[in-house]
Amino acid sequence: MIPAAEKISATQLGLILFTFVISTINLTVPGQMVMFAKQDAWLSVLPSALTGLITIWIMTTLAHRYPGLTIIEYGTKIMGKWFGAFLALNYIYYWYVSISTITLQHTAFITTLLLPRSPMLVGCATMLLLCAFAAVAGIEVIGRCNQFLTPLLMLFILPILILAIKDANPNYLRPVLGDGIKPVLQGAFLPAGAYMNQLFILGWLLPYLNQPKLDRKLSLMALGSIAFIILSIVSLSIMVLGPLTGKLTYSFLSVIQYVGIEGSIERLEAIVVSIWVLGYFIKESVSLFILCLCISQLFRIKNYRDIVFPVTLLSVLGSVWIFKNAAELLNYIVFTFPLLAFMNQTLLPLILLVIDSVRRRLAGSRVA
Repeated sequence: MIPAAEKISATQLGLILFTFVISTINLTVPGQMVMFAKQDAWLSVLPSALTGLITIWIMTTLAHRYPGLTIIEYGTKIMGKWFGAFLALNYIYYWYVSISTITLQHTAFITTLLLPRSPMLVGCATMLLLCAFAAVAGIEVIGRCNQFLTPLLMLFILPILILAIKDANPNYLRPVLGDGIKPVLQGAFLPAGAYMNQLFILGWLLPYLNQPKLDRKLSLMALGSIAFIILSIVSLSIMVLGPLTGKLTYSFLSVIQYVGIEGSIERLEAIVVSIWVLGYFIKESVSLFILCLCISQLFRIKNYRDIVFPVTLLSVLGSVWIFKNAAELLNYIVFTFPLLAFMNQTLLPLILLVIDSVRRRLAGSRVA
């Protein structure tokens, strides 16, 4: 069970969910969606949100059946000791690869935009070390920190979206469904498989919620906010950049740079860097916390804090070793990660729910 001191409010959990997804989806994903769906990429946001809805329903249903337990703990109860251990090992691998990928993405962005001569190892190590201190402080501290940072992120991003409207050309969104529904579904593949269902972190965070009855409501509110922001970013990127959007790695950054070309408001990319760094700090801190929690629950370590810094060191090594170059990283993010993420974030929890439901039904029939 979770100690009373380790609790977060409904608002804090909702903001963590929002920041966790938005931090990695706002700059890179719009261009990748347009690469497949072209001018209809904004429509791809709608089907991609369905995986988020499914994930929320699965995770909250399991949490109601096993209150106070993480997915590793009730996974062991559902599948047995050995399959539960395999589940934990799988998620340890998944989170380790995810943290390494997230760190490398962050460092590559900062290196490309601001610090081209800085070694990748230095960028990865400094960010992960900062996140390690946050993870040691605990999820309550991360939640309070994010409760301050998320409104700050929105204070940065909303004026930029408003400024971009003056340069938007709605004609770039036409023709709607000009190539049929297939490109829309292809454009939804990446956000649906890799990002919208990242709300499965509820499997580790819901035991810390001090108002369990609000779990589904706040999760849906977070998903709605995420979908609205992504819809706005993708639509504006297309309307400002047109067909060029799908050819740019950081399309939303290019939109902001275009907005700041003339007039007294210039160099707005500094705001983008701030949004990116703050969002990544929260995402990596939560991911590192979850990874250490998985390891501690598998090996029955009483306090996950004892392993945070060794795990951080391994994550630093993974971030500079796992991919050889930027092309390999991009290929993994666009084609491999969506499948891996869908399996771990939606399919595995769904299998747990199905097995648990069948067992409960069989147990009920035996009693009857």
